[in-house]
Amino acid sequence: MLFADTGLSGAQISSLFIIWSVVGFALEVPSGAWADTYSRKKLLTFAPLLRAAGFALWTFAPSYPSFAIGFVLWGASGALQSGTWEALVYEAAPGIYARLIGRSEAMSTIAVVAASALAAPVLATGGYRALGIASVAAALLTVAVGALLPESRGHRDEGDGYLRTLRAGLAAVRSNSTGPQLRHRLLLVAAISGFDALDEYLPLLIQATGVDAVTVPLLGLVISIGVVVGGWFAGRGTRWTPLALALAAVSMAVGAASGHPAGIVLVAVAFGVFQWAIAAADARLQESIDDRARATVTSIAGFGIEVVAVLTFAGYALGSRWTGPGPLFVVAAVPYLVVAVALRRIESIRSKP
Repeated sequence: MLFADTGLSGAQISSLFIIWSVVGFALEVPSGAWADTYSRKKLLTFAPLLRAAGFALWTFAPSYPSFAIGFVLWGASGALQSGTWEALVYEAAPGIYARLIGRSEAMSTIAVVAASALAAPVLATGGYRALGIASVAAALLTVAVGALLPESRGHRDEGDGYLRTLRAGLAAVRSNSTGPQLRHRLLLVAAISGFDALDEYLPLLIQATGVDAVTVPLLGLVISIGVVVGGWFAGRGTRWTPLALALAAVSMAVGAASGHPAGIVLVAVAFGVFQWAIAAADARLQESIDDRARATVTSIAGFGIEVVAVLTFAGYALGSRWTGPGPLFVVAAVPYLVVAVALRRIESIRSKP
């Protein structure tokens, strides 16, 4: 809305999103290697400052160049945090990693819902300037929180150089001895987390059930509750991941195919399970990574997530030329079934003597 009201065309707005994505892609893995050779706590404290600077530009000097610079800063901020956060949490508390990550995502969802609810009255009272100042303040608050984080480095050699660390991370993925299991878990994280990009289209699915505009955010809240519950129970019952993913895929397909508002409850259950499964897959990945290149390998997973997300967006855009959100979500359930079957097969092979 801010971009459009500033006078930007649809093409210009799209170009801003492209800039954002390209910066994230380009810096994802290099920033992970930096997190393995530098203080992860300091990077997590510095990253929100970039985002705050971008929001400040948007707020006080709204124009296409400011928006573009802001997205560059935001993309860099996201890349610095991706992989760094997971590595720090795992090294600080490996035994309860899945639970901590799941609950942090649950709290993040609650915060997004609360911010969305506050956005309308703030915009009505103070306009874009007030929203911008609030966004800058929120980013600066994140800086303060980052300063309180522990700095756990495991048994990492502080003398490791940047290029050596980057090569170590890439070598771990390519290795014939440890690589196969690590690659399987990288693909699992990329697939489950990347397909979760479907949540961007949930408002369209809800709208397609025939409800009015006022009801759309209320049903969206039902799905958010499902995600929060799934994140809150992360780390429990992970041995049932293949079955849970299969049931969640069926639940999403049935709920989306119903075309009825009540079907959104089934979709909420599915997205709750997906959130729970993401934390489980992430924890399994962390267990396979050497501490010296933990953030680097995790950033490779982040790169894979972005690739799958882009393919998901492209697939939805292509499919939308012929059919509506309901059938598209039914089709989108198929990859989850494939992942569930593949995961079950891998586990069966590993359980054989």
